[in-house]
Amino acid sequence: MPHGCVSRRLARPYAVVLALLGVFAAGCTGTTAPTGADATATSSTGAWTTPGRSITSESSDPADPGGATTAPGATATATATGYPGGGVLSEPQARACAATVFTGMSDAERLGQLLMVGIHPNQAPGGMDATIRSRRVGSVIYLGGWSGAATVRSTSAHLQQVATGPADLLIAADQEGGAVQQLKGAGFTVLPSALRQGRLGDGAVSALGEGIGRELSAAGVNVNLAPVADTVPLDRAKSNAPIGKHDRQLGSDPTVVSHAVPLLVTAIQSRGVIATVKHFPGLGRVTGNTDVTASGITDSVATVHDPFLAPFRAGIDAGVGLVMVSSARYPGLDPDNQAVFSRAIVTDLLRGQLGYDGVVVTDDVGVAAAVAAVPVGQRAVRFLAAGGDLVLTASAAQAPTMLAEIRARADSDAAFHASIDESIRRVLTLKARFGLVRCG
Repeated sequence: MPHGCVSRRLARPYAVVLALLGVFAAGCTGTTAPTGADATATSSTGAWTTPGRSITSESSDPADPGGATTAPGATATATATGYPGGGVLSEPQARACAATVFTGMSDAERLGQLLMVGIHPNQAPGGMDATIRSRRVGSVIYLGGWSGAATVRSTSAHLQQVATGPADLLIAADQEGGAVQQLKGAGFTVLPSALRQGRLGDGAVSALGEGIGRELSAAGVNVNLAPVADTVPLDRAKSNAPIGKHDRQLGSDPTVVSHAVPLLVTAIQSRGVIATVKHFPGLGRVTGNTDVTASGITDSVATVHDPFLAPFRAGIDAGVGLVMVSSARYPGLDPDNQAVFSRAIVTDLLRGQLGYDGVVVTDDVGVAAAVAAVPVGQRAVRFLAAGGDLVLTASAAQAPTMLAEIRARADSDAAFHASIDESIRRVLTLKARFGLVRCG
């Protein structure tokens, strides 16, 4: 049966509250994803399961004593029910649900959970149908600047109806505020920049986050790729192209950012929308924007004791659903690999030292200049091998190539095969936690 979102009446705009606080940024403009030639290689059609070994493996997590059952009527717009960090299922229930669903999925459905692909306004609503149906991709991101909640809501509902299998799509947007707000127009409040958000009182920050979550949920969007947890030093604000130049940071002091991040995470997720802290381990000290250049993207200061890691830890402690890893370089953490391809950063630092066991997503590895020298398929394989889970590409045309190389690596490498099984279960656990998977 179709898994479409249930459309809900748009909640009362909260613009009046923010206006009274004097925090609106007039005339904000959204960012548009870069365009470029897309790789179009086709996927292999052979079975990807290693001969003699079943892809199906049981979760090592014990089932919740209360059982794992999806809340009746839970949909992509479900409101959180008070579990720590937000969601309609507790973490043990979600893990048990994910293990059950994983077992019943086809190979294609499982692999598709590892990809998030971009959709642009000129593709609404059916421009992603073939990719979803043929590649079973499990996540989509709105790119390019969308106008009007009605258009977004109808597109979201269409995408969910096209999706098949027991899990709904993750449907994401960059709804940070200021210069980065992909969804605008009627039904979407004009949001202040993150820098202005970080100067608000706690109550105002929480109200803003709840309003963002409410508007996204009403439009069928269940993931916000925000808040930014990067700290930008005052003396680097204008020279920091990806963050500081556009006031995307919540502050210049990691203590200030660490206070604001969990407020936003909790508020957004209280409305049933998954929040994301980004761009781990931090873009605040680089000069180049990884979207458009491979130069100036080295942070030579960061170490495992970096105080700029504190805001990410604060988001993790608040139960954030996603952590986005950057494509910059951090020689003090890994002298050989960009963060997105670094096991030292993704597994040892993020999962080990910071204790994060949730879903790790890339920044765009589709058309971003910082990864252009790496073959398309290897961008996905290397990230997953580093311990990541969800590959974000602005180019849906790259999905066949990425999936083909993931399959090929899994067929020849049992350890990689086992690790992507775990990644798939992590994605399904996140979906189950927020009511996007049916366990019955």
